[in-house]
Amino acid sequence: MSEKSKQHLEKYLDLGHNQVENHAKTQQKIFEKKTGEHATVTRKLSEFFKTNIVAFAWHYLRSRFGVRHPYWAYPRHGQSGCFRLQSSRSHQDGVTLALASDWASDTVESDRIGALIATHVPDYTIHLGDIYFVGTEAEVRENFTAPYASWYYGPSGSLALSGNHEMYSNGNAYFNHLLPAMYVREGETVMTQQAGFFCLENDHWRIIGLDTGYTSVERPLVEIISPPDCHLRKEQLAWLRDVVKIGDPADRRGIVILSHHPYLSAFREAYSRPAEQLQELMGEAQRPIIWFWGHDHRMVLYKMAQIGHGPMVYGRCIGHGGMPVETDPAESKEEQAKILLYDRRVRVVVKGHPVGYNGFVKLSLQGPELEAQYIDLDNRVVAREHWLVDTKNGQLDWELIESLSELAE
Repeated sequence: MSEKSKQHLEKYLDLGHNQVENHAKTQQKIFEKKTGEHATVTRKLSEFFKTNIVAFAWHYLRSRFGVRHPYWAYPRHGQSGCFRLQSSRSHQDGVTLALASDWASDTVESDRIGALIATHVPDYTIHLGDIYFVGTEAEVRENFTAPYASWYYGPSGSLALSGNHEMYSNGNAYFNHLLPAMYVREGETVMTQQAGFFCLENDHWRIIGLDTGYTSVERPLVEIISPPDCHLRKEQLAWLRDVVKIGDPADRRGIVILSHHPYLSAFREAYSRPAEQLQELMGEAQRPIIWFWGHDHRMVLYKMAQIGHGPMVYGRCIGHGGMPVETDPAESKEEQAKILLYDRRVRVVVKGHPVGYNGFVKLSLQGPELEAQYIDLDNRVVAREHWLVDTKNGQLDWELIESLSELAE
């Protein structure tokens, strides 16, 4: 590993999951960029107090107590939020999607993952959230949308969900700068993303992106009294009920859910409320669903499980897109028992921290079949699994086709 790569990783090691530290990191990045252009220590010190302390305090307070961006919901600007899946190749019936989460970190690893996704040429690319450090306009541009950034825009569509980091800046840059750069194609028509959730569908599958980011951050003191539960807002619930019609008993297509926050976790807090809301809309029928999320900076395949009053899911954590990948084990045997496969391979040790392999997921849909390939930054298939949906009853047949022998179970 090069010295530059190690320096990039060091910026994120020991980064806490709180707004104060992330806002400080954002200002530190601005400070380093400005002071790097000046040679004298005096100028560096003056720039520190000018750009780091004052700007940090102002931006942090404005974000914590300022007005949150208005919530955008479908239907909006003539769009329903439901889009037909289509291949970008006229001779091909199948559709491919690349999923990455916690990717927009402006690290050497995120660049490698972005470039690697491009070599697979997926029809769609979807980011499951978190633009570091706090999703400001500059970070959205530099880490994601700029021509020199490495995000690959799928020819059929490129969509983005919100994580908690985008909301550390009240979601302003996410709604005003990221979503207008995202799009989906239907036939020859190209439409920009108009809300933080969506549904991509065909005759056999529905891939539904949920917004758990907007309600993942609360005001000081309020978050102590009532911790954020990432619940789905009423506008999103109405869309799921009335537009997606997710509770329609006659619709037995396979369901794939995408979100930033986890339904279950063996490492950090899980958020079951969105899943419970989803199950309430789906009704009494117990249909298994496939669920991909990020937030935890790991690659974990969980055993099929049902938490609380939520649905039965094949849960998959893919938060290893661009951040230093954590490899520590689950703390208890009870938590370890939730895990089917966990990539704990150590790629490099930086400042005493074992860091794992970044990666992404490639989904291939062909009729009633869905295959997921988990690909690391060396372009190795870490694991491959297959589902078959029975559209008569909505049930799923699952098979783990292969996995690296080094993966911890």
